[in-house]
Amino acid sequence: MKRLALLLAGGLAIAACSDDGAKKPPEQAPVPVTAAPAVLRDVPVILRVVGRSEAFESVTLKSRVDGQVEAVLFTEGQHVDQGDVLIRLDPTDFAARLRQTEAATARDEALAGKMRADTVRYTALKERNFVSDEKVNDVRTGEATAAADLRASRAAVEVARLQLSYATIRAPISGIVGARLVFPGSAVKANDVTLAVVNRIRPLLVNFAVPERYLPQLRAARRNGGLIVDITEPGNDAAHFEGAVRFIDNTVDAATGTIQLKAELPNEDEALMAGQFLNVALVLDTLKQAVSVPDNAVQQGADGNYLYVIEEDGRAGLRRVEPLASRDGFTAVRGDLRAGEKVVTDGQLRLAPGVKARIQDGKDETPNERKDGASPGKT
Repeated sequence: MKRLALLLAGGLAIAACSDDGAKKPPEQAPVPVTAAPAVLRDVPVILRVVGRSEAFESVTLKSRVDGQVEAVLFTEGQHVDQGDVLIRLDPTDFAARLRQTEAATARDEALAGKMRADTVRYTALKERNFVSDEKVNDVRTGEATAAADLRASRAAVEVARLQLSYATIRAPISGIVGARLVFPGSAVKANDVTLAVVNRIRPLLVNFAVPERYLPQLRAARRNGGLIVDITEPGNDAAHFEGAVRFIDNTVDAATGTIQLKAELPNEDEALMAGQFLNVALVLDTLKQAVSVPDNAVQQGADGNYLYVIEEDGRAGLRRVEPLASRDGFTAVRGDLRAGEKVVTDGQLRLAPGVKARIQDGKDETPNERKDGASPGKT
């Protein structure tokens, strides 16, 4: 019986040791991650919208007189200077009308001269009592009528001369002329048929709309030195065009809740044309020395944005943050984060608060410290 009791006691002791070992599993290996320090940076607050370019000046040419096209003197897409002849109408009718009015003016000048002489003669006769006052008044009335007819004739000459000049259609502005819309022999009427369109695209305007909630920031930025825009073409982020906002509309569109703005670009090399859709990046403000982290450090979850930091004991800590602005691969954030703390930039999927993490060798770097010198962030 004593031997059996000793055996039972030994078995229970072994079982107890086995249970204690099951309750203490080996600690999980540290999760490999990459990390970068949070830094202080000046980060611009950028609003990105889509805009459309438009000509700085655009003139649709129409004839000011009825006539027939005699010659089209421009090439489609040609650069023209103000005053260049673009289209010439047949001037025959206008030249004939001018000669007709000049002849009528010469006749009226002769008649007015005769009436002035009659007035002088009859006035002298009246002084000698050879004619009555009534006759002198009639002669003076005739002189005034002849003078009025002469002025009317001279005005008709000016009208005919203007109509003759309208037969030559010139470029009202310097710019680029569009497609040929009429050809020699085409009949045109005054202010009816479009003859050509001339656009000035140096400088170029970019028209875009901004939600009304940004209006206070727009006004503040304008007071503090102006609003700067960065323009790119869709699908081509390599070429950037900088301009300044020159116009903020005086009313908010009630239908869309937006306010219209126009930016002016120099466009000296005419790389952009009127009518293009363009990406507009509008700098609203600059966050001075804001706590910033690499873009890929910020994660989005069901409860909002967060990131992981590596605590002093090597374990992961979760921090709730609010992204404020992003630039050059960095995102400025607001939350419980200090400059210098190491934030996880890769490997977050295997992390949880309190999990041991191991920063991989050579991976503790910021976007600007990569070996290839490139920044993964957007411009």
